[in-house]
This record gives sequence, structure tokens and C-alpha cells, in this order.
Amino acid sequence: MNYWLAVGAKQNWDTAFDRGNIWGLKETQRHLWESLNENDKLLFFANKPVGGIIGYGVVRTKFKQSKPLWPDELKEHKIIWPLRFEFDVEFCLAPDKWESERIVSKELWPRSGFQLLDQNTAHKLISSMGAVEYTAKATEPLSVAEPAAEFVSATEKIEKALPSHDEVKKTLVQIGKLQKFIAQEEYPFSIGKLDVVWRRVEESVPTYVFEVQVGGDIYHALAKLKHAFDLWNSHIFIVAPEAERNKANNLLSGTFHEINNRIEFIELNQVEELYKRKKSYLDFEKELGIN
Repeated sequence: MNYWLAVGAKQNWDTAFDRGNIWGLKETQRHLWESLNENDKLLFFANKPVGGIIGYGVVRTKFKQSKPLWPDELKEHKIIWPLRFEFDVEFCLAPDKWESERIVSKELWPRSGFQLLDQNTAHKLISSMGAVEYTAKATEPLSVAEPAAEFVSATEKIEKALPSHDEVKKTLVQIGKLQKFIAQEEYPFSIGKLDVVWRRVEESVPTYVFEVQVGGDIYHALAKLKHAFDLWNSHIFIVAPEAERNKANNLLSGTFHEINNRIEFIELNQVEELYKRKKSYLDFEKELGIN
């Protein structure tokens, strides 16, 4: 895990937090963006009149964007920071306390805009905020385990009829909404439409992309997923019957080898199982009054 210092104007941090925790780098900083990984730590530095660190968080998904977001981009009608990423806020001062309680350190060189921090320096700064350092759990792309034995009854062990293409898409949308994503079917992009996408905020590109195959053409589904990955660095999933797994693996070891380590295969019936478990978990939280 690396530690980064993100430096920006106060109004840009206001926009970043208001639009769902998004930050961006210039094309000249591509080497830094490419070195950025999920679960890296990010310290927020606001320029004068604040002039110090106002909080910290955890890096999530990287993506490329062609829509203006920050005030300077909107004013100039052009993209200044196209290399973007989403982050979770773990601690941040209230805006009215940014100037009075910000953290200042002689060990920082904030002029460079975005920089890798020494681990010891980062630990000191986080401790200075009076917060116990957050240890981020590794966030893996969505995966679905086989149902546990206690959930599988004798009748469930009988092979189920395959759900329809539309049923699976609608269930994936419901799962996305349960996870607080903006979930959408038939998302248009340059080479057609994607079956289901999940986005964190309206201004963001798809974080998760799903192609559902029920007797369709798995080759073209993989082609769309590869294009989505190339465009946005999305987490990509092929949802298909178990009988299609070998065909998918063969294509991924050949024609689509570039995404072989980035794509996940989800068996059709696992989608409904995932929805039931997530809904049951959230319903239980509501019963306890913690949701």
C-alpha cells in the first residue's frame, strides 16, 4: 500500500466531495496515475487560504473521463484532469474548520500537486489528526461463492431452469441498488450497449460492467467487456450458464488474453442467490436499527 498527497484548491476539494469523492490528474501525471492502486491511502491537501491537510481516505477505482467536472474545466470548456479516480473518505474536517484545524508539516512539498509520500511521514500526519489510522480491507472485484451447505436443500440441488436474459439483468440492477450504486440496464457506449453497469455517481463512468449471456454470442460479449475495460478500467463480469465457462476460458486464453486476469465469470443462478443473501442481510440490519 502506498501513501499519496493530493494537492488542490479549496473549491476543487468542495467539488470533489460534492460529486461523490472524485479526484483527477493531468495527462502529464499519467505515470503517477498508473502507479496508483486500489486501497492506497490518500491525504487531502487544500491550498491557501487553507494551506494544509484536511483529511484522508482510501483510493478505489481509477477511470478516464471526458466530461468537465471542476470549476476551471467548466469555465474553460475543456478537460484539464482526465485521469480520475474515486476514493472513500475515512476522516475529514468540517469545511468551517479547514483553516483553523488543518495539519501543517515542514516535511511536505505540496507544490508538486500529486506526490508519493514517505510511509513514516504519512503515519505521523494521520496520527496528528487525532484519528486512529484506518486499515483498509482489500476490495476485490465482486465475486460470488458457491452456496454454503446449510443453504442448499435437497430440492435446490436439483438443477434449476435457467433464468431469462431480462430476469438476470433486472436482478443485477437490484443488487447494484442495494450496494448504493447507480445501476442501469442497456448502457450506451461507442460499440453498442452494455447489459448492466454500476456507477458510483452520475458524473462517473461505470465502475462495474456486466454482460449476460443466455444462449447468446459470448465472443461479442467479451469484446464489449474488453472495450469497457480499455475505456474506463472497469471491473468486468461475464454472466453465463456453467456450460459456457470452458468456451469463455478458451477465448480469454487466446483472443481476449489481455483481460484474462481482470474478468470474472458468474454462473447465472448465482445472481439470484447473491440478491437473496444481500437483501436478507440488509433486512436484518434494518431490524437491528443499524441501517
